[in-house]
Amino acid sequence: MLAQIVLFDGFDLLDALAPYEVLHAGGKASGGALRAELVSAEGPREVVSGVGGVPLRATAALDPARADLVVLPGAAGRVGEPGEVPDHGADADAGGGRQGEWREDEFIPVLLGRTLNTALPGLLKAAMDRPETTVATVCGGSLVLAMAGLLEGRNATTHHMGLDTLDATGVNAVRARVVDDGDLVTAAGVTSGLDLGLYLLEREVGPRIAHAVEELFAYERRGTPWRHHGPSPVAL
Repeated sequence: MLAQIVLFDGFDLLDALAPYEVLHAGGKASGGALRAELVSAEGPREVVSGVGGVPLRATAALDPARADLVVLPGAAGRVGEPGEVPDHGADADAGGGRQGEWREDEFIPVLLGRTLNTALPGLLKAAMDRPETTVATVCGGSLVLAMAGLLEGRNATTHHMGLDTLDATGVNAVRARVVDDGDLVTAAGVTSGLDLGLYLLEREVGPRIAHAVEELFAYERRGTPWRHHGPSPVAL
């Protein structure tokens, strides 16, 4: 099984590395049943994160025809005050849109929105259209899918500060740590990438492998995953 964790300029380090480390460890624990790699839409390159401009190297291109699992992180940057509007003119004047360039205090919505001007949305659509591929997201990664028009009518979650935005795009926004909607699995804010990785390990490789990695990382999963099947609660 091949898991591709997608990097884009301004990505959040923990969003990407938490599931990557969990899945990588799961691959070792399972004797090679799973392999994880860091990729970008453009292919092998240094990808600058939104956390202090720290880069990671994508070693391959995102390939929807090859990947069994695609994991999309969110972005790291400035949240802003309620009602505060990003200065797009200043962003353009400073060259903020150039690939591989990091600017301090960029707005997270701007970083996420920039992905729409790359090859990433088309590749993500191809992954979601492929029955054999599961697409997973951490934090604002689900907002990238939503902004690209790929989540309408689906069940998904994101960072709690973005749930209203997710809901406004026609998504059934669920307040849960991990949301399993079949071939779409989404996770909430930042550290939930650990929970996502362990949940995917349990689902795709087996609970004993997930438990072994959980023990290795000295981490206990939080929350109950929300699944798209089963009876709905009537009242509490």
